Amino acid sequence: MSSYAPLLAALVALLIGLTVGKAWERYKLRGGTWIDRRRARQSPHYILGLNFLVANQIDLAIEALTRAASVDEDALEVHMILGNLYREKGQVGKAITVHQALLQRSRLSRIEHAYVLLCLGLDYKRGGFVDRALDAFNEVLRLDASNEYALVNLQKLHEEQHEWIEAYDTRQRLNKLAAFESRPQSEAILAFLENEIGLEATRRKDYQEAIRRFQAAIDHDGRAVPAYLNLGDVRVAQGNEKEAARIWETLVQVAPDRAYLAFDRLEAQALRSGNPERFTELCRRLMADTPQDWRARLALSRHLIGNRQPQEAIDLLFVALVQNPHALSIHQAIWRALAQLHHPTSLVDRYGELTEHAVFYLDPHICMRCRYRSTELLWQCPHCHDWNTFVEERIAPAQDLAKSDA
Repeated sequence: MSSYAPLLAALVALLIGLTVGKAWERYKLRGGTWIDRRRARQSPHYILGLNFLVANQIDLAIEALTRAASVDEDALEVHMILGNLYREKGQVGKAITVHQALLQRSRLSRIEHAYVLLCLGLDYKRGGFVDRALDAFNEVLRLDASNEYALVNLQKLHEEQHEWIEAYDTRQRLNKLAAFESRPQSEAILAFLENEIGLEATRRKDYQEAIRRFQAAIDHDGRAVPAYLNLGDVRVAQGNEKEAARIWETLVQVAPDRAYLAFDRLEAQALRSGNPERFTELCRRLMADTPQDWRARLALSRHLIGNRQPQEAIDLLFVALVQNPHALSIHQAIWRALAQLHHPTSLVDRYGELTEHAVFYLDPHICMRCRYRSTELLWQCPHCHDWNTFVEERIAPAQDLAKSDA
């Protein structure tokens, strides 16, 4: 029996330790008195504040949580939430004061210290104190090397300062965290960052470095559209027109929905090489593969108008107009074709019928994250700074809306 005594003593000690730990989680000694650490969270004001927060009633949430915090001044999480709410209201100075006060507490655990610092870094970032924000996020990572929120915000800060190499290195650290996000999404962001580094090398005329970076972007993400465009531009700058055309045609194959971004380049290259049929064949192939591709019809019609072939161009444009009656560029091309045809009455009447319910707008691209609108396709949103979030918003013709309401 004596041989089991040490094991029994260890089990008893373990149970005592767990019991004491649970008690300490709930209680702490303050001023010689044991205080319930969960009193603030059990306050009705705390629950009410969270309800207001969910309803996006920030002022009422602050009022309720302030009353909850008054129940226990040591309620760390309540004070952290309050500071964050002040920041969201734009009261950055007040948020900084709250979070700095929390850092002065002597009994913060390592993780608690890290998360208060994270909140403070977000305050500094919102206030435009870039150096202080960088220091705060780096200190968070010193305390908690796998803190993905600090890494994400550190990456965004570097991007905003156009410090692309530092942003890339930070994203690489995030990429190593298996629990962070899907690998394809992270690889796509790495591709955009490689592309930005390549653009900087291009501006320095360091074409070898630029080529290496653009190719690395394509290796990260086979649909890295801007990398294909820029890699072809570098090849043109080097005098290798044939290789540039091959790169842009590869883009058309791997990302046909973005092929239109290479149309101007491909048309100019075909004209320079004395082989304009190569561009027309590419457009016709896209139209055959994707009958709804109005951009290929628009590009081909512009090419035909430039070659004084307005009749074929107008036929293509009327089909494109049916597919997307709201694109102003189609209407402009139609009027150029009509001008070359001297405005025949039948074609003008047909145009009027097709556009009777059309609505024109100049900023059809919209960010899926923050709803920021743009006249052109952007790879990074200037408002929320996320990558590759823009889509082209399409609205139904008025007659279709009338049918759906009937």
